[in-house]
Amino acid sequence: MAEQLEVKELEQVVVRFSGDSGDGMQLAGNIFSTVSASVGNGISTFPDYPADIRAPQGSLTGVSGFQVHIGAGKVYTPGDKCDVLVAMNAAALKTQYQHAKPQATIIIDTDSFGPTDLKKAQFSSDDYLQEMGINPDRVVACPITKMVKECLTDSGMDNKSILKCRNMFALGIVCWLFNREVTLVENFLREKFARKPQIAECNIKVVKAGYDYGHNVHASVPSTYRIESRNAEAGRYMDITGNKATVYGMIAAAEKAGLKLYLGSYPITPATDILHELAKHKSCGAITVQCEDEISACASAVGASFAGALAATSTSGPGICLKSEAINLAVIDELPLVVIDVQRGGPSTGLPTKSEQTDLLQVLYGRNGESPMPVIAATSPTNCFDSAYMACKIALEHLTPVVLLTDAFIANGSAAWRLPDISTLPDINPHFAPADQKYKYSPYHRDKKTDVRYWAIPGNEGFEHILGGLEKDGETGAISTEPDNHDLMDKLRFSKVKKIPVPDLEVLGDKDDAELLIVGFGSTYGHLYSAMEELRGKGRKVALAQFQYINPLPANTADILLKYRKVVVAEQNLGQFAALLRIRLNHFAPYQYNQVKGQPFVVSDLVKGFESVLDSEENPEHGATFESRIIM
Repeated sequence: MAEQLEVKELEQVVVRFSGDSGDGMQLAGNIFSTVSASVGNGISTFPDYPADIRAPQGSLTGVSGFQVHIGAGKVYTPGDKCDVLVAMNAAALKTQYQHAKPQATIIIDTDSFGPTDLKKAQFSSDDYLQEMGINPDRVVACPITKMVKECLTDSGMDNKSILKCRNMFALGIVCWLFNREVTLVENFLREKFARKPQIAECNIKVVKAGYDYGHNVHASVPSTYRIESRNAEAGRYMDITGNKATVYGMIAAAEKAGLKLYLGSYPITPATDILHELAKHKSCGAITVQCEDEISACASAVGASFAGALAATSTSGPGICLKSEAINLAVIDELPLVVIDVQRGGPSTGLPTKSEQTDLLQVLYGRNGESPMPVIAATSPTNCFDSAYMACKIALEHLTPVVLLTDAFIANGSAAWRLPDISTLPDINPHFAPADQKYKYSPYHRDKKTDVRYWAIPGNEGFEHILGGLEKDGETGAISTEPDNHDLMDKLRFSKVKKIPVPDLEVLGDKDDAELLIVGFGSTYGHLYSAMEELRGKGRKVALAQFQYINPLPANTADILLKYRKVVVAEQNLGQFAALLRIRLNHFAPYQYNQVKGQPFVVSDLVKGFESVLDSEENPEHGATFESRIIM
């Protein structure tokens, strides 16, 4: 019997699974994160996969990674570096070791480190560990392929199918290392492969074999680990991605508003999962149409909105370009429409599987004419639910298209989400035309306080009307080219958006006496919050203001941002949000921290950058040049 190892309790740990695109690293990572969330741990995940549809096996460009950060309490980022790296082949070790801490435990499949594998990974010798400067004592070297084949000899599966189970053996070792219950993995696999029970049972057998391997040989580690759950609010939890949370938010909004939900979409990475997920929920009244292109996808949603549905269209940056004309039709017709932009690396096809915040100015201003639209930026995978819900509420109550900005990082990443009670969500009251307007209805008669027109659904007697892309008279609804009318209508559409009430901006940390205010928007929240907390742990006075509502800005924006002597705006673009704030606020001269790497921020880099601002003697309000304020 193997000697019992010591079990050490950890506050948090970061695990990174890596291998070929066909090695199932995303699935293994998802299972481990789901199991962790189900026992109450905080989680944050980062799927990092290549753009190649199928790169050559064993090549450096074909490596797929999945990183998960697990904590006893709430965690905010997937972690800068991993404590455990699973490398299923030589290319994975070569490309992913840079993401490991110096003391990290590394699990490798020795069967995938043969001469051919090493050559593909561009190693110059057989001693790949020495070549990379890796201490062999930190490596769990296991013949995973060989052991999986032995495990499934009598399964009746062909060799190709057997090799697809290798990821489950590695998952079994990781579950043993962190004292995870294998029964939770079994339940996940039986549910996932409910229609293929033989595959489920074979994968379960391999997971158990990996777990037993670790238990019996102790896998060259001095101890195993446990991460207890703390401070979790009572309720039902699930591991949810941002794209799935976005779908659930729209479903909840349609239910609350009493409307059908329509999504017109065209597949595009990384937004496609929204279409796939919503298509599963026809029982909730959802209607999905995969259109022939981005233009028709948006145009069909505009038509669905005119017909009285809660209408949405989903895409990424290149699709926003194509949808702009149809979006403008919704602007001038003042129809409710939710436009979901899951941002990715650009320009053009750019980095289709990577993440940026580079569409901000496009969704604000990337249309012809004066075409104001509300913009909301989700701050985390779980916040995608709340942001999608509020985007729907604003669209329906203020009769305007609304942009919901997410990005590949939070759309594909996941976190532990507490299922909400729909009865506690804010009411949604579509701005329908009242009954007393029957036979007197004009499409541009407005609520005098909000400037919102009244929504009449076609087919209702006494509310007949025409909408279209030509400017209309604000009183009669007839086509008009009168200069004063066009000036009035532009100002009304602008005023309507400006009057939309949004929550005040909240300041976290040392809000009363901060030496530095960090400002961000959307998905960078977790990294900026972690950087703030690390700086505060060093005794620095730092605060954070993270924007979720971009247009209109919160009413207290000027009061907050002009209160602090030093402000740094950190964003994953070359300064788009900082530029917007300079436009909107007089005498606002922030420092800027800008990166466009297609990867999430690294907290340790943020801390160094912000420390340089804190230690700077320069006051950006007096004589600083624009270039001197850009610190990264």
